[in-house]
Amino acid sequence: MRKIFSPTLLFLSPWLMTLILFWLFPLIYSLYLSFTDYTVLNPYPNFIGVQNYLNLFSDPDFLTALKNTSLFVAGTIPFTTIIALFLALIVNQKIPLKDFFRAGFFLPSITSMVVIALIFTNLYSKDGYLTFLCHLLGIPTPEKGFLFSTSTALPSIMLMDVWVSFGYYLILYLAALQAIPQELYEAAEISGASFWQKFRYITLPYLRPMTLLIVLLNTIRSFQIFIEIFVMTKGGPLNSTLTVVYSVYENGLVRFQMGYASAMAYVLFFIIMIFSLLQMKVFGLGKGVEE
Repeated sequence: MRKIFSPTLLFLSPWLMTLILFWLFPLIYSLYLSFTDYTVLNPYPNFIGVQNYLNLFSDPDFLTALKNTSLFVAGTIPFTTIIALFLALIVNQKIPLKDFFRAGFFLPSITSMVVIALIFTNLYSKDGYLTFLCHLLGIPTPEKGFLFSTSTALPSIMLMDVWVSFGYYLILYLAALQAIPQELYEAAEISGASFWQKFRYITLPYLRPMTLLIVLLNTIRSFQIFIEIFVMTKGGPLNSTLTVVYSVYENGLVRFQMGYASAMAYVLFFIIMIFSLLQMKVFGLGKGVEE
């Protein structure tokens, strides 16, 4: 008699159950909820079609959150990527204490984001070290602290995010740099190529797949920023740091408008997907180094 369950399927079953219960089912069910008026206080949702999606784009809070999230993405990814690449090129050289610097740059990315957010909240306060340093240099600061000003709150969180993130991407770049065949550099030196020529025609082409991966990961992560906002500002002041994921949390778990929050989440999902596909197109996913 043919076996219904193979040993392979048996060993895979814990992972499959986790996938179905905690990923696939919530994904499908939240899509259904996004077409209803479901709230926690009303256990019998009514199907309302695309009304939640239409309401989103007339909701000033959601539009503000979308704008802030876009600013966060555009204002952090270029700096994080460039700093990570620049420092990776440096620590890839034969310099003293290079292992110490690698570990030091990587350390913030494996530290709890809640801990880092609390530390930076104190640094950005009106009596914090950063305010004290600015006063010594004669630089004006917000009266109540950097996180209580609509003009500095979001840039302050962006600056912290760049500092936290670049070490992780530095390690990825370092792995890619060490995978480049050294014979290419030796041949280029024999030909009299300059440092810039070697970087332009050897290093950058070989780093293209890793750069795509880094930009994709950073884009997905930046669009989903939540912990920093939750710990440091709760979306304030005056919604100047309100982001899409924080809006999903606020509408779903504070106001209990699960259907509306699900629609927000799916709008963000499609925005991330479109950005990811565009980035793959720009970086030429699937092309060889010589192309």
